[in-house]
Amino acid sequence: MLWRSGAPAERVDAVAVEEPLELRLHTPDGPLPLGVLMRTPGHDRELLLGWLVSEDLLPEVFTLEPDHENRNVWHLHTPDFARLAAGARLAVSSSACGVCGSGSVERLMARASPPSWAGGPLDVAWLSGLPKVLVAAQPGFAATGGLHGAALFSRDGTRLAAFEDVGRHNAVDKLVGWAQAQGRLPLSDATLVVSSRAGFEIVQKAVTAGVAVVVTVGAATSLAVDTAAAFGVTLCGFARGDRLTVYAGADRFPDFLQTSSSPTL
Repeated sequence: MLWRSGAPAERVDAVAVEEPLELRLHTPDGPLPLGVLMRTPGHDRELLLGWLVSEDLLPEVFTLEPDHENRNVWHLHTPDFARLAAGARLAVSSSACGVCGSGSVERLMARASPPSWAGGPLDVAWLSGLPKVLVAAQPGFAATGGLHGAALFSRDGTRLAAFEDVGRHNAVDKLVGWAQAQGRLPLSDATLVVSSRAGFEIVQKAVTAGVAVVVTVGAATSLAVDTAAAFGVTLCGFARGDRLTVYAGADRFPDFLQTSSSPTL
């Protein structure tokens, strides 16, 4: 039912799909649930690979395969099962929050290093225009209005990959999983663009993937800013047309540093 111009009307509408995805680690004692992710089905392998990278759980030797009867279950086999079983805890990650299991900035500092940036000086106009390019890679959002998008761009403006999901952190995990499968990690020359605000989980996932430049359509949270500053990540928000707010890492904008001390461009 749709209400428009003061009157009700019936309409068939498309809605974003949200379903649980369970990853089961196989051990000699039987399968162990590692996590349940609330996600939009599609590119599940990339999502799980990215999640394992973000949680520092990706083993060197493994097989990852879907269940033949239930599309919402995947199986992980690895000789490194003992480490994963000891280091993981079953967490249900909702589509609104991907921080489950990630802990604090201190925990992140203990297992991750500051990303390096190989892309050279940053250009304000180029970065602020990336979200508009991302929109063109969001057919699901165009149809439903309920999906977030995330994309990686090379320094020459090439869109390397883009994914959608009901959870912004899931869309980022799909990107990281794609990069891992392509042998592209760490992503020291790529810019991450996300169609959402910048929360801690977005910066955390960028750090673990080696991304040093993050651009979002919305605002950043205080913990996201603190984390970006601690790891030397350039964090930009409110990227809309000719506007860009730089919350951390402004030293990569040489022209900006010569003209202003304000974090807003």
